[in-house]
Amino acid sequence: MQAHQRTSVRGPTFIRLLSRLTDVDTGRPNAALPDRLSQWLDWTHALALSAALDGKVEAIAAEVSHPVDDEAAECARVRQTLVQAITGARELVARGIVAGTTPDFAPLRQRYTTLQRSMQSHTGHLRGRLRDILAASSDEMARLAEVDAVMELALSGREQSLMGNVPALLAHHFDRLRQAARPDDAGAWLDAFRKDMQAVLLAELDVRFQPVEALLAALRTR
Repeated sequence: MQAHQRTSVRGPTFIRLLSRLTDVDTGRPNAALPDRLSQWLDWTHALALSAALDGKVEAIAAEVSHPVDDEAAECARVRQTLVQAITGARELVARGIVAGTTPDFAPLRQRYTTLQRSMQSHTGHLRGRLRDILAASSDEMARLAEVDAVMELALSGREQSLMGNVPALLAHHFDRLRQAARPDDAGAWLDAFRKDMQAVLLAELDVRFQPVEALLAALRTR
């Protein structure tokens, strides 16, 4: 009998990492973007999006200018702060080894969800700030800011639902590594898991920053 071969997974690093670590086959054919959006948007969001795309949107008068370089620097600062928080997760794993107790995923789950909330809060703040600046730039940029605001509102629930499943997937990966490890080498598999969890967090950070980077790129073209 021929061995089953998993479909090659394409897409963002975040998706490919989760597929590799959890043996979840995500390599199904991609549906067209309009078809996906029709499933994700309810009628109220669809109407709001249509109004943002087709309606008249005027720039909001602003008295204070916002140099692009300053905004880019702030985005980079926030991102680096989050990266440092993610890479600091090693201490949490190390404590389980020093205490000499059976390693448990619960504190790691809590750590992951805390970092997810932090990423969501910081990127949401940056996204709103950049939208405000764009809305004061020109009518075209104001329209872009309005579309982004509608899309964030429409898709945030689905995003939270999907991202909320990640800790459970990592819990299965944690259990598999623990069961396969040698009793005298607990530190090795824990360190391997820490690196995997860190890689997933950094990849999720990349995904969450994509709208911020898109708005920042638009800001540079005004």
